Amino acid sequence: MKRVSRLLVATAVVSAVGATVYGSSHREAPGITKTPKLDGSDFYMFRSYEAGRSDYVTLLANYLPLQDVYGGPNFFTLDPDGLYEIHVDNNGDAREDTTFQFRFQNTYKNISISVGDKTVAVPLINVGGIGPGAVDTANLNLLESYTVSIVRGDRRTGARAAITNVEDGSATFRKPVDRIGDKSLLNNDPSAYAAYANSHIYNVNIPGCAPGGRVFVGQRREGFVVNLAEAFDLINLNPLGPTNVKPNVLADKNVTTMALEVPMSCLAANGPVIGAWTTASDGKGQRARATERAQRLPASSFRSRGSGVRW
Repeated sequence: MKRVSRLLVATAVVSAVGATVYGSSHREAPGITKTPKLDGSDFYMFRSYEAGRSDYVTLLANYLPLQDVYGGPNFFTLDPDGLYEIHVDNNGDAREDTTFQFRFQNTYKNISISVGDKTVAVPLINVGGIGPGAVDTANLNLLESYTVSIVRGDRRTGARAAITNVEDGSATFRKPVDRIGDKSLLNNDPSAYAAYANSHIYNVNIPGCAPGGRVFVGQRREGFVVNLAEAFDLINLNPLGPTNVKPNVLADKNVTTMALEVPMSCLAANGPVIGAWTTASDGKGQRARATERAQRLPASSFRSRGSGVRW
């Protein structure tokens, strides 16, 4: 097991059941333009580097890229009809042996306010300050939640079990609302979003695995670096020029990250090498769209703009 950290392999594998596969990456793949909420941009896998967590593997699947702060009033909820998956192959046959499935639910509270002699429904996601805790949802008009399952064997026919919250045994987790702006945070405090987002990191029980797993889903700072405008202007780049001559146009963008920290013993089987990839499918799970790249995550990538989630 000591060799796993050196040999973790994040493998980009595209697969589907009975349908054409469409690769996606930062919105440029034509097949994904009709379903942007299923657009997977990047996938990362690495040995956890937090003190005392070296026996865990962190899996990060990024979706719905190029999020701007002015993306209201709907912002960037995920697709309740979609199936988002992280697959792990531990015997080198390029077929999943373990799959983690994420499904999302968006619940509208239909908060209304009195305007004169009328009651008017509020069309916004929130009506006041948010946080600081995950349970502080009084001012949220939209509640985002999700479930996570582990499937062993074939992703559609294998043995499935729910991943649950260590604290209360619930199989449903809250997703933090996107960073709407400073006024929408408690007490108009720009630093409050970090604490609010951190309150949505859950210790979880993963059936059949050693204890200590964790899960988080939410908006994070984009960690990928690319000059998109120049790349699609007939590759208007100078590979021999200075390294930082062009700005990173993704520096002020966000993505939605599905993050799992899983005991290493739960993923490795016949040897120290494992492969992993992510797919997103429509409601019936038959039009998979998978990321086309998988890389080691730089430390700065697991951060929201202006604050970070630290594991």
